[in-house]
Amino acid sequence: MHREQALEMELEETPTPVDPEVRAYVYSLVSALGGTGTDEDGRYVLGDDALACLKDLKRWLKFYDEKANRLDVARCLAEANLVEGDLLEILGAWPEGATENKVRGKIALACLELLVPLTWPIEKNDTQLTINHHRHIPYIQLAQASYKRAMLESQSKTVLRTAVRIGLPSIAIPMGERTARDEGIIKIILYLFRNISIICTAGESKESPTSRSATTEAFHHQDVLALVLTICSNMGEDFNTQDVVILEVLFHLLKGVDVEKLFMDEYQLKKNGSNELGALLAKEKNMHRSYAKHAPSRHNRFGTMIWVKRDEPGRVSTVSGQYGLTDQQQTFSKMDQSKKWNKPKQRSRDIEKANDRFDVPVSLTSNATTHLRLFVEEFLDSSFNPLFNHIRRAIEREADRVLECHGPQFFYLISWFLEAERVRRRKKQEAEKKRKNNKIAEIFEADSFSLIASVLTQETFVLLNRFMQDRLDMKVWHDVNAGTRCFTQILLIIQEMADSPLEEDQEIAENIQNRIFYEETTHDRILAILRGYKDQGFGYLDSCTELSHVFLRMLERYSREKVDLQVRSKRRARKKKKAAAVQRGDADANDDVAVSEVEDVAEAERVSKERKFDFNRFALKFATQACIDTYIKFTKFYNDLNTEQLKRAHRFFYRVAFKQEISVMLFRVDYFLLFNHMIKGPDPLDRASPVYGEWEELVRQLIKRMTKKMKERPELAVEMLFSKIPSTVFFLEHGYEKQTISSRPRAPATLEVKGAMAKEEQISVAVAVLHEQQLDAIDWVMKILSTAASERQCWETAAAAKRAEHDSSIDHAESDSKAPSIIVNPDSEERRIAIFKDAKLRLLMTLSGFERLGIDDEPNATWIIPSALSARQLHETQEVIQKYRDNPIMEYGEDEPIHADEMLRRKSTASARRAEYDDESEGDGIVSDGDDDFLFPAGGPTRTGPLTAAAALEQLKKKRRKRRTSTASDGGVGALDDETLERRWKAREAADLEKRKKIKSAEYVFDSEDDAEADRIFFESEESRRERQAKRVMEVLRAGMVDRKKKEKRKSDDKDDGPKQRSKKKQRIVESKSGTEGDEDLQFPVGSSSSPRIQELELGSQSGEEDTPPSTPHEVVAQEKILRDISPNIRTTEDDGASNKIPIQAAAGGEVDDEDDGDELVLLPSRRRQRVALMFESDSE
Repeated sequence: MHREQALEMELEETPTPVDPEVRAYVYSLVSALGGTGTDEDGRYVLGDDALACLKDLKRWLKFYDEKANRLDVARCLAEANLVEGDLLEILGAWPEGATENKVRGKIALACLELLVPLTWPIEKNDTQLTINHHRHIPYIQLAQASYKRAMLESQSKTVLRTAVRIGLPSIAIPMGERTARDEGIIKIILYLFRNISIICTAGESKESPTSRSATTEAFHHQDVLALVLTICSNMGEDFNTQDVVILEVLFHLLKGVDVEKLFMDEYQLKKNGSNELGALLAKEKNMHRSYAKHAPSRHNRFGTMIWVKRDEPGRVSTVSGQYGLTDQQQTFSKMDQSKKWNKPKQRSRDIEKANDRFDVPVSLTSNATTHLRLFVEEFLDSSFNPLFNHIRRAIEREADRVLECHGPQFFYLISWFLEAERVRRRKKQEAEKKRKNNKIAEIFEADSFSLIASVLTQETFVLLNRFMQDRLDMKVWHDVNAGTRCFTQILLIIQEMADSPLEEDQEIAENIQNRIFYEETTHDRILAILRGYKDQGFGYLDSCTELSHVFLRMLERYSREKVDLQVRSKRRARKKKKAAAVQRGDADANDDVAVSEVEDVAEAERVSKERKFDFNRFALKFATQACIDTYIKFTKFYNDLNTEQLKRAHRFFYRVAFKQEISVMLFRVDYFLLFNHMIKGPDPLDRASPVYGEWEELVRQLIKRMTKKMKERPELAVEMLFSKIPSTVFFLEHGYEKQTISSRPRAPATLEVKGAMAKEEQISVAVAVLHEQQLDAIDWVMKILSTAASERQCWETAAAAKRAEHDSSIDHAESDSKAPSIIVNPDSEERRIAIFKDAKLRLLMTLSGFERLGIDDEPNATWIIPSALSARQLHETQEVIQKYRDNPIMEYGEDEPIHADEMLRRKSTASARRAEYDDESEGDGIVSDGDDDFLFPAGGPTRTGPLTAAAALEQLKKKRRKRRTSTASDGGVGALDDETLERRWKAREAADLEKRKKIKSAEYVFDSEDDAEADRIFFESEESRRERQAKRVMEVLRAGMVDRKKKEKRKSDDKDDGPKQRSKKKQRIVESKSGTEGDEDLQFPVGSSSSPRIQELELGSQSGEEDTPPSTPHEVVAQEKILRDISPNIRTTEDDGASNKIPIQAAAGGEVDDEDDGDELVLLPSRRRQRVALMFESDSE
């Protein structure tokens, strides 16, 4: 008795999970709902107020659990067995023919309204969970599994078919005539089916009562799949808001289902099952074989422990087991297995819900496979386009019913159904080939792609690209995985369309490929997805490697077909760059302050740029260390990969090593260790695998290249321990460092103040633009001016005292000297950079009188304060800056005030060049009135070339004689004062200017029409000129024959002089002094009267030796060719004894000096003609 009382007291003291008062209310409502009785032969009997009880229970769930964020009422209803004992009994007892009983219909609908919240999946984050949730969630999840099992097992009661019957009246009403109650009834039914498909238990087999197979069979037998097909096929016409619910039902019904197995018949399933069993047995046998080599026996089961000495003195490692004694490799392997590194795991930001995982494979029974395959085929034929087109529009306009989870579900289902369509087409084609009925296969192939056309539109591609980029930026890897799978299946469908024999399919595939491959952002996104793998799971690893493999293969094929493939690369506009720079506080943002609005608009429009695509250049981006590491992590699962996946990894490594010729990237110790394990073991690839031979050959070639490269580059032995950066790869490939040329920084644009403002006003503008953000720069300029003024004042005082000490007889101009320039030194490194890059600060320094030495693009150029600025001027400039620093003027103008920033503009280069020219011509004393730009050059059309030496000398003599005459008449040079000379000089300049204005240049005068008479005269003159020229050349040749005889006579007389003196003789051409017009047209370099120059030309090589060998035939031909070029009327004959030097006498009318009688006149090879102009100033002495 005492023991029972103690137990009761103990139970009373134990806290209950639910408030007893709440439990009492809920239990009373459940009891009043109804129950079984002996009077009714065990049948369920409703209570008198059953409908009111159901409504009260609904209120308790809504206002207590949902409002208070608790699960007490749901826990009480689970404990009271409401679903299995009451609700399912009520729904199962409603006969199919009793459709006119409205009370029973209301009660059945009330039961569904309770079933939906009771089966709703609990999806809460760790931050949202409370103690109440942790206390009730495990119990409620087990209760939901029992609810699902009860609904699926009650085949005779057909609860799901009853739910369909409840919604049929509302479904039959047209969409425009439905009320809100009808829409609510349809949603309740669909949400019930969604909840049933979601509920699952961990570790369930395909034969369990709550498995996917059981759900599929129940949906098939109770017409749920038929209802889903009806709603999907009429989506957009009779149904509107039910699309996302149907999407969730399909997602949870199809996720993880193997498409290949789904479309296998019973024979293929049995064969595939036997193959899988055989593969598992072979794998197990292989494991036993490798283990049996060192397996323990009854004779070596004794305990063994050995010590292995390390390189460090006094350090050892222990290895247990006798297999450590047999083989050194086994010993080291045992040591490696004992090493553990507890890598710190960061909390993943991508919290993936268990119900949304789609990379977990699910097995189905044969009946479930058959039913689901029929449903998928009917869905593809009638419902795919309406449903996915409607959901895409809802996602694009961000409808309220679209949640965040619907995006990845949408793209995953697209990928699943596209793969199903591909497999179905392949299976049908294989079946048609077996029946030898190719005609039917062609008809099927022609109509098949239209069934999935809704996801091959440009709108879908835009939505997919935006979805993938957004999720990639936010690092939501689960969603990126869904988008990756969808994009991969779209590419595979496009590839099949391109291989189709129909031209229409080929054209569509070409257009789609052009749109996909045209955007360079798509290429970069594929790279980012592959490089971004870290620890997102095998599903993400498989999808990203498959996408990169398919994308590269298709892009390579398409680039070969389209040689002139263009891609569009995005470029940021100038405004965006400038805004970003301003936010960073970068001084470079000040460079483009005064850019006009027209330039900004033009630059903003040029945000994209087309360039020719180079596939080899793009493929090199996949040969980076991050991409290789991703594929290495994928290859580590080689024992779990199928044939296609092993081929995928093999093709990537082959592309890197042999196609791109960057095998150095694969030369790492851990890589070769993995490859060795794949081929040699332990746990190697199955030798019966179709890809074993390819992998073995790849590894052999890599090792062969590695040993060869090791001999060429011994440094590779060290680099094999580390990852390779681009500079290391370049050095290992070529043997030298890559030379890079760093670009010099550019100086900012020179700014100036708009309008004709005084210097003080310009300084006020420069101070105003610096006042807001760079007040310290203004203070620094003022400090420099103050220091410079003090220093300059001290120098001026010392210079004045020094001048006072000098004697008055000494010229003060000689004793005076300029003040030394003051160097401006920046006070910090930031100031030095700002002096070079900040255009506003440079403007203030320039207005303050500072000068910059050196070229414009020199960052370390020196700024000085010139000697021309006095201490008073520096002090006044400082006061002006101080004035506007204390009271800055930010706006200028009275009617329409303009901000100080808008008062600045770029200084044009044309005005700068004009300013430089004006500075240089400042001392000439000529004030330009604007007409000088339109004056023609001096000389006019009568001047045929530069003055000759004789003409220039004659003009100079005339001016000197004239000057002597005028000077003698004025009484000597000293008789003219400075004013008279200045007045005469200005008069001459004015006369010369007036003369130049009257010049009419032939360069700007053109004939309005052709003149036949003038042409005839011109051609006759040319003909006579050529004849005269031919005569002169013939005379020169005759004179050369006579001169050669004289030359032979002089040779005998000058033997004692030696070859050195004879080689020093001048070889020149005497200039003809005849002033005929024909001399100007000679291309042969003989001097004319219009050019006072002497040119030396040689034929062949000049030698200082006296004896010259006879000319070769090539030299003679060269001489004759030159003569023909001079005049076509000259006839040349071959002279074997002629020397390669042709003496030339002066032409008719020429004069030869007697002193040069011994000089030799020769023809020399023509060089580039040059003109040397002799300039003589008219007023120079």
